[in-house]
Amino acid sequence: MKAVKVQYTVKADYAETNKANIRQVMADLQELANSGIRYSAFVLEDGKTFIHFGLYTDQEALDVVNNLPSFQSFREQLKASGPESPPKGDDLILVGSSYDIF
Repeated sequence: MKAVKVQYTVKADYAETNKANIRQVMADLQELANSGIRYSAFVLEDGKTFIHFGLYTDQEALDVVNNLPSFQSFREQLKASGPESPPKGDDLILVGSSYDIF
């Protein structure tokens, strides 16, 4: 299993566009219905700091997300927007869970 957390802060005027781009990614992932992908995105109370959590059965499942056209577009637009704080990714190591992840 692979677990990843990414956090970044966008400019306030880009936040709604970022949300729309995330929603498109999520819609595409739901359509794929890949049981090896658990992906969520959140925004903090400031309305412009985003945190993404991805859980993947393996590298192949992670590659599905990274190669998704809507995800590639999301990343390109985010970079072009000049975020206040660029995306910082962290690989996470599962210690325990109260539910079955996969």
